[in-house]
Amino acid sequence: MQDAVTFDPRDTDAGTPAAGGSPQQEAPSPLLDALDARGRREFNKLQKRLRRQVGNAIIDYGMIHEGDRVMVCLSGGKDSYTLLSILRSLQRNAPIDFSLVAVNLDQKQPGFPEQVLPEYLESIGVEYHILERDTYSVVKEKTPEGKTTCALCSRLRRGSLYGFAAEIGATKIALGHHREDILETLFLNLFFGGSLKAMPPKLLSDDGKNILIRPLAYCREADIAEFARLMAFPIIPCNLCGSQPNLQRQVVKEMLAEWEKKHPGRLESMFKAVTNVAPSQLADRELFDFAGLEETQARRQASRIELFNE
Repeated sequence: MQDAVTFDPRDTDAGTPAAGGSPQQEAPSPLLDALDARGRREFNKLQKRLRRQVGNAIIDYGMIHEGDRVMVCLSGGKDSYTLLSILRSLQRNAPIDFSLVAVNLDQKQPGFPEQVLPEYLESIGVEYHILERDTYSVVKEKTPEGKTTCALCSRLRRGSLYGFAAEIGATKIALGHHREDILETLFLNLFFGGSLKAMPPKLLSDDGKNILIRPLAYCREADIAEFARLMAFPIIPCNLCGSQPNLQRQVVKEMLAEWEKKHPGRLESMFKAVTNVAPSQLADRELFDFAGLEETQARRQASRIELFNE
């Protein structure tokens, strides 16, 4: 078996079974069935683009390796459904053997349609777990009126999922964050946190016990939304965070969307910047030895003199 670093997603053919067996494929949605020849070609191009981008992210950051058990966090939103679908597509003919297990955290939000995800996952033959934790009540109780619930909700959700990953023997935790999520986080930290950081495609948790991966890091949100629409995933809306007024992330999202509308390609350029950091051109003394520049200068000058004398 080869390692993930040698996997070329351009060679991917969803119809080719993997060495370890052929996972059950999703049945075509009514929207896909209704597409004409041109629409089908466009969908195939979209699916191949997403597979290529996810495959490239896996390669570039060494996200998945031989024998990994990848826990795919499934919220019921477009991003996590797309993540699971694309990973299953790649799994079918990857040159390495890895397994997928879908996990949903049921936070006990009122009106949450708890049967939707089990029915969907059983229909496509995916191993899954529903983790029940009443974080909704905790968040509502602890969050002051008028404040957003995101920070506390995120901490509680992470704690529950991290612990469960260990219980089921997961070696990687896959999250559905995409390119725009990463850029939004960059600007949120820049505007409100006084730090220059975003969401890394691969991360070791603070306690050193879990490795998080974001295989959709290279994918555009618009592509994910269109793929999810055509696949007719049973989307579950979030009525805990998505409906909050004055959400800073939503404001930043609208700002980025406006930039992309007025200046196409700007988001792509900004994302490239996130992957091309020059610490010597910033001002973080922990990342670059500014105080030692004189010593560096002296060493370089001495080296030039030695070369000249030779």
